[in-house]
Amino acid sequence: MKPPLSPETLAAQALGWVDETTRAVVPPIHLATTYLRDPDNQYRSGRVYSRADSPNYNQPEELLAKLEGGAAALVFSSGMSAATACFLALAPGDHVIAPKVMYWSLRNWLMNFATHWGLLVEFVDAASVEAVRAAVMPGKTKMIWLETPANPLWCVSDIAACARIAHDAGALLAVDSTCATPVFTRPIEHGADLVMHAATKYLAGHSDVIAGALVGARDDEHWKRIRLIRAQLGTILGSLESFLLLRGMRTLYPRVRTAAENAQWLASRLAAHPLVEAVLFPGLPGFAGHQVAAQQMAGGFGAMMSIRVKGAPALNLSGEAAAIAVAAQVGVWKRATSLGGVESLIEHRASIEGAGTPAPADLLRLSVGIEAKEDLYADLDQALAAAHRRNTA
Repeated sequence: MKPPLSPETLAAQALGWVDETTRAVVPPIHLATTYLRDPDNQYRSGRVYSRADSPNYNQPEELLAKLEGGAAALVFSSGMSAATACFLALAPGDHVIAPKVMYWSLRNWLMNFATHWGLLVEFVDAASVEAVRAAVMPGKTKMIWLETPANPLWCVSDIAACARIAHDAGALLAVDSTCATPVFTRPIEHGADLVMHAATKYLAGHSDVIAGALVGARDDEHWKRIRLIRAQLGTILGSLESFLLLRGMRTLYPRVRTAAENAQWLASRLAAHPLVEAVLFPGLPGFAGHQVAAQQMAGGFGAMMSIRVKGAPALNLSGEAAAIAVAAQVGVWKRATSLGGVESLIEHRASIEGAGTPAPADLLRLSVGIEAKEDLYADLDQALAAAHRRNTA
């Protein structure tokens, strides 16, 4: 008996699959949209049309299912299409619970489309187990949605406790684990029924492909509805995008671990910076969600953080003005939306989200990449100093 392979090896070798025709260790890109029917009118290949089932999906889906410890996985054309499929597989009138702090585009979709379509959506402080429990409507709640750590405040939800609440109510627990990744958290091991990834971010990892993914703990009726929704709504991943996603997943572990090590070091340094009001990062012992994060995140706390920039009230410099000025002064960090790539990104999040955002006006969101951590700190340090000088001169 060969010993089981570690997740790092499974990812690096993409399950060790080899193309049977060419013996290539890198999979081919299949561009075909349709497949030959057998003479007796059967489809013994198992494929009819690529909108329903493309051979390009097999390897990334099976690899992700193994990394997350799930029964099956599905890739989608975007993180939004993956997330919304979970809710569309419910029925009008069903009650769902979602966090007040979560990915802004999905929150807007839940507030507008989902409620218009007929779901009853309730937003709660998902970092509070008591708040989640109190929101349950017996007989009506069908899904609890968590995002942990939650963008952009990095609140931490207790997956295991919320799973018990969901299951006691006959509901499903779904977890957006985009920022934790299977490197640090495997939500299914903590009781989750569904795991969502905006695969554009850490799974693909190079800021060059839009993709989403779901992992199911079971291949049950709800999962079958999700699969049908993907095919019928056409939220499918392209052939090249599937190839790029798998390519990115092969370096998932070294990329994410390096970025998380950088983030932990930066968070500690920035927490002592005289021009930083606060650092929001689950890896800091004083952070509100640190204890729960330490229980469900193994080996690291991810590579996402936010900083709140100090203003100078005596000089009429607000924290918001200071934060925007810092973003304008960086050189190594790139001013851009998104996260999870190898390059470090910085963004004034309140400007992006607009009215109703939970992001304070003085907050900058940082996606820490794999550059030298000393370079990243030095660039932020000079930007903080330059912004303050420019705005107080």
